[in-house]
Amino acid sequence: MTVRRCAAALAAASAVLGGAAQAAFADGTPSPAAVPPGLYGTKDPQYDGVFRQSLAFLAQEKAGVKPAARAVSWLTGQQCESGAFTAFRADAAKPCDPKAMLDTNATSAAVQALVALGGHDDAVKKGAGWLKSVQNDDGGWAYNPGSKSDANSTAIVIGALAAAGEKPAEVKSAKGGKSPFDGLLAFALPCDDPSASSEGAGGDPNGGGAFAYQADLKTGKLYANADATAAAVTGSLGKGLTATAGPADAKGTACEKATTPEQAAHNGAAYLVRTLAPTGFLKSAMPGAADQPDFGNTADAVVALAAAGQAQQAKASADWLAKNATAWAKENGPAAYAQLVFAADATGADPTNFGGVNLVTSLNATGPAPESAASPAASSGTSDKKSDEKNDGISVWWIVGVGLVAGIGVGFLISGRKKNQQL
Repeated sequence: MTVRRCAAALAAASAVLGGAAQAAFADGTPSPAAVPPGLYGTKDPQYDGVFRQSLAFLAQEKAGVKPAARAVSWLTGQQCESGAFTAFRADAAKPCDPKAMLDTNATSAAVQALVALGGHDDAVKKGAGWLKSVQNDDGGWAYNPGSKSDANSTAIVIGALAAAGEKPAEVKSAKGGKSPFDGLLAFALPCDDPSASSEGAGGDPNGGGAFAYQADLKTGKLYANADATAAAVTGSLGKGLTATAGPADAKGTACEKATTPEQAAHNGAAYLVRTLAPTGFLKSAMPGAADQPDFGNTADAVVALAAAGQAQQAKASADWLAKNATAWAKENGPAAYAQLVFAADATGADPTNFGGVNLVTSLNATGPAPESAASPAASSGTSDKKSDEKNDGISVWWIVGVGLVAGIGVGFLISGRKKNQQL
């Protein structure tokens, strides 16, 4: 998920800056932003600072951990006067640049985190108000305001609005009167949709009932996307990033005609079950990536399945994560640890002994020591130190970003997680 956020942020920057974006990478050795005190993680925060801090707080709240005051102050200080958040502001003492890339995903994650922390009602209200102000006519949201809606952004905004006490179904677009759920349904593939089995990039013969990230910009077709489906299932149920287990789905995995968000969520969850069943994990959808597991998207799918009442596959995939994903989390830091905490919590697993790793202790070690914890941290012998997340040389964010911009081209990046990134 975090690498995809990097790609999406670069896409947005390319769209706005054009040639300037390419010039920034001209020498191939851009300087990563410094990591300020109070921020979790040691990697360049330019594309995910607010997002990873917010996920860290949400995971700590699940574990009864109270984060350090300076960590909370860092997040609240990132909010713009409008209520929006960017991915990262190096100098929060200055007003937000009018040209800053405002980010619905970062804002939505921050709103959910601030609600979980408690005591930030004004910031939550401003954040939710800004999100409502940039709703697209189709009822959905784009990663950055002014672009076309996508399923992932629409879903995470729904979670933020619900956390803030709004009723998402009643948040209607100014033109057209569309709700966020109308926006999500537009990305749902019918059970027998021929585009789900079309050949070429994005084709998936098992894609009926899935969600697309966006409609193809040229043809308008929808292509099944497991990442978007996991997000959209959770959003269609009106839940957020830390969704918990829902009642068992008596319909099993049969696909049905979907005219309501709940029916679309059922179909999306059924698609995820079919996709996960052979291996337990989702495969990487990054262009050019080897045929390998995508740990972050698998964790998101676990939460979505648990929320949709598909407990059996959710547990099976959570067990797979416990056996295989802790090294990935160690390398990727706070957001990755948080995703595993969410998956463990949604399936009733113990985050303090997840594959032999205490996820909570490991997460806490990536940032300022928390003020308090619900209970003494269990020792797993595998807790991470903040230095474990460091990379030699250029940050992995820049490596991924430069590679995407140079190797794929701005046109592809603007299309986001579309048909060339399908599973």
